[in-house]
Amino acid sequence: MRKSIISCAALLLMAISGLLPARAQDIDWQRVDDTLGRKPAVAGDVHRYGFPRSDLAVTLDGVAIKPALALGGWIAFKPAHGGAMIMGDLVLLESEINPVMSKMIASGLEISAVHNHLLRANPMTFYMHVAGHGDPVRLATSIHDALAESKTPLTVAAPSSPPPAVDLDTGQLDQIIGVKGQANGGVYAFTVPRRDPISEGGMPLNPVGPLGVATGINFQPTGGGKAAITGDFVLTGEEVNPVIAALKSNGIEVTALHSHMLDEQPRLFFMHFWANDDAVKLARGLRAALDKTASTKS
Repeated sequence: MRKSIISCAALLLMAISGLLPARAQDIDWQRVDDTLGRKPAVAGDVHRYGFPRSDLAVTLDGVAIKPALALGGWIAFKPAHGGAMIMGDLVLLESEINPVMSKMIASGLEISAVHNHLLRANPMTFYMHVAGHGDPVRLATSIHDALAESKTPLTVAAPSSPPPAVDLDTGQLDQIIGVKGQANGGVYAFTVPRRDPISEGGMPLNPVGPLGVATGINFQPTGGGKAAITGDFVLTGEEVNPVIAALKSNGIEVTALHSHMLDEQPRLFFMHFWANDDAVKLARGLRAALDKTASTKS
């Protein structure tokens, strides 16, 4: 009986303090959708909104980068603390960084990283990682108003044609990488979760893919069985240099190494990469790097 009274008192204190987790059904997602001007991809209780830089014509080593390969900004909402927490990664030109950042900070959002993912790209693109928590509609308004300081498309145009086919042996790529990939805007994308649980500020980050804490690997066909690859490995500190060695020994360039978050457990590092070569050969190199990590393999 005493334990029951203590439990009830604890729950009441948490409710008063606003610490009870929110439920997805308690959020007016339609208002969030309307504020951001798009529909999300929904996985579990996470709503992820894409902000691809379809307005940019970026090339790297002669490859025209599709938005799904390396220009796919996003914001994910997860019910938490009586409202929502957000995490995201926005794609910006150099001239857009400070105007967007100033608007974010003024609205109470946090900046957790600003950096490159690619090298030699023209024009050069940068990636701003953001976080926040509170009322979901207020958060959505803050994101919308900050992105309005850039040329990020804020309305979603109807596709003028079906996405191009992925001209690769995707079955063989699936077998080598060890998980099933998905076609997305002419790009073949893999999401490889880690075996260890990941949390941010004490909140478990699930599902890991939509929240940006799973290794992402993208293949864009470049003809003749070749593909341009990029993405990011999610690594603990002791995995960083073994993965660098595995990638470089397989002809895959390491283009960036940095953090994305401020208060995650375990401490994670994100390693970006690039190559344009035979797709099967590159997949084997990526698998060799994945084998140096605590990543799942189905």
